[in-house]
Amino acid sequence: MSEVYGRVALIGLGLIASSMFWAMKRAGLAGEVTGYARSAETRETARRIGLCDRICDSAIEAVKDADLVVLCVPVGAMGPVAAEIAPHLKAGATISDVGSVKRHVIDAVAPHLPEGLHFVPAHPLAGTEHSGPESGFAELYDNRWCILVPVEGTDPAATAKLRALWEGMGANVDEMDADHHDLVLAVTSHAPHLIAYTMVGVADDLRRVTDSEVIKYSAAGFRDFTRIAASDPTMWRDVFLTNKEATLEILGRFTEELFALQRAIRTGDGEHLHDYFTRTRAIRRGIIEAGQDTAEPNFGREST
Repeated sequence: MSEVYGRVALIGLGLIASSMFWAMKRAGLAGEVTGYARSAETRETARRIGLCDRICDSAIEAVKDADLVVLCVPVGAMGPVAAEIAPHLKAGATISDVGSVKRHVIDAVAPHLPEGLHFVPAHPLAGTEHSGPESGFAELYDNRWCILVPVEGTDPAATAKLRALWEGMGANVDEMDADHHDLVLAVTSHAPHLIAYTMVGVADDLRRVTDSEVIKYSAAGFRDFTRIAASDPTMWRDVFLTNKEATLEILGRFTEELFALQRAIRTGDGEHLHDYFTRTRAIRRGIIEAGQDTAEPNFGREST
């Protein structure tokens, strides 16, 4: 791959930003990558592990002369960060982000940006249950999807350039409008996370099942809820507060389906249960065929 941007600034240095840096470095996509994190401890860790070409002690210093600035902070912090850096952005620079909610990010960031900048919000659909600067790795985006949500009036050349960066980092790229993105993600990510948090919370409430039993026998399905529920609490708090309408709509549908299944179990309606499980099994097969998961036993995980 050849260089796409001369200088890239990463604001926030967690899993997503650190993986972006290693993926850019792997493919030679950026001349220089600067980084900034609010916590001095995080900046120190980043320097120690060689994360970014240069770690700055302020966001203003990090964005100076950057051709691309990527906001990698929780969605609730995007607006204040944009307000802080806006006067210091290079003319003609592209601003992007990695937040998993798009309408709120656009509403929070766009008003602060001066004329002549290109704003191309993005959302890489990749992650692990780990967070922090040491959790990143170059392969995180390989064959994962990144959704670009260019705002109205964005220069197509700026969008094409950001697409080239994400494709260079190994991702498949799609474009969507903000509201549709937020609905899609409410179905595929946000509601499942809330359900996982709830299920883990229910196990905590059921004192008749001991903690040791929950841990020992969790391979039966509970384990996969706990993996999702281990995600960063600040990030997920912000996701639900900023994608309220879509998440509530999907949770409403989920509740209706749950009641229908409860009724089928109560009335012994085996046909309804069998048809429902057959339909959902086909969705699982589609995910595997699309290369977005593995059909290996135990999800391809090493048994412990």
